Amino acid sequence: MSRALPVRSSLPAPLPLEELVRRVDRQRLPHHVAIIMDGNGRWARQRGLPRVSGHREGAESAREVIAQAAELGIKALTLFAFSVENWRRPQEEIDTLMDLLVRHIRKELPTLLRHKIRVRAIGAIDALPLAVRRWVRKAEEESRRGHGLLLNVALNYGGRSDILEAVRTLLREVQTGKLHPEKLDEPRFASALQTAGLPDPDLLIRTSGEHRVSNFLLWQLAYTELYFTDTLWPDFRRREFLLALLDYQQRERRFGLTGEQVQGGRPA
Repeated sequence: MSRALPVRSSLPAPLPLEELVRRVDRQRLPHHVAIIMDGNGRWARQRGLPRVSGHREGAESAREVIAQAAELGIKALTLFAFSVENWRRPQEEIDTLMDLLVRHIRKELPTLLRHKIRVRAIGAIDALPLAVRRWVRKAEEESRRGHGLLLNVALNYGGRSDILEAVRTLLREVQTGKLHPEKLDEPRFASALQTAGLPDPDLLIRTSGEHRVSNFLLWQLAYTELYFTDTLWPDFRRREFLLALLDYQQRERRFGLTGEQVQGGRPA
C-alpha cells in the first residue's frame, strides 16, 4: 500500500532565516498553532545516544519555537508534551521526562515572564508528580497577567478524556437544571472542554514523519490545517517552524464555502 507523502513547503530550504521571516505575512498568521512534538527517541537512537538526550534536545526545539511564535505575534501555541498514553513507557523514562519538565520550567520561566508569555496547562494535572504540579501551577500563577503569546502545554492530556469529561460536566448541569438539553450547541460544548476560551487551532504540526493526530485535541481539530514533516522534533527549530507557517499561508481555508466565495471576500 502506498503511503501519503508528508506536506512540504515549496520554498527552498537554503533560504537564510532572515529571508524566511521576511516572507511570512504577518496579516495571515494562524491565531493558534498546535504541535505534536514527536521523534525524540528516534533522534537519540540514530546517534547512539540514550533517549534522555533526545528529550533534552527536544526541549531546545520547544524553546526556539516558543520564541519564534512570540516574536511573530502568534496568539496561542499548544504543545503536546505528555499524553495519557505515555504512562505506558518505561518508568525510568517517565521519571526522566518529569524531571526534565521541572528543570525546563524553572530555567525558562524568567524568560517567559520577561516576554509577557502566559502559561496555561491542560490535562489531568493533579495526577502528575507533586514537583511537576507545583512548578506548573507556579508558572500559571506568575504569568497570568501576560498579554503576549498564550503557551498552552498539554500534560497528561488525551482528546477522548477531554471530551468525556466535558460530557460529564454538561450532564451534571442538565441534572441540576442549569442546562436544558435543547440549549446545548457546539459553542456551549466547546466551553466545557479544557481549551475553553481558546480559538480552535488553525494549524497542527506533527514532526517525525507520522501521519496521525494521536488522541490530541480531537474536537478542536475539526477544521485545522495539518502539516506533517519527516523532521524529528529535536531538529525542528525556527527554520522548520517558519517553513510550516509559509506552507499554511499558501492554503485556502474554505470552511464549507466554495473557492469562489472565499476569493470573493466572504469570511473564512
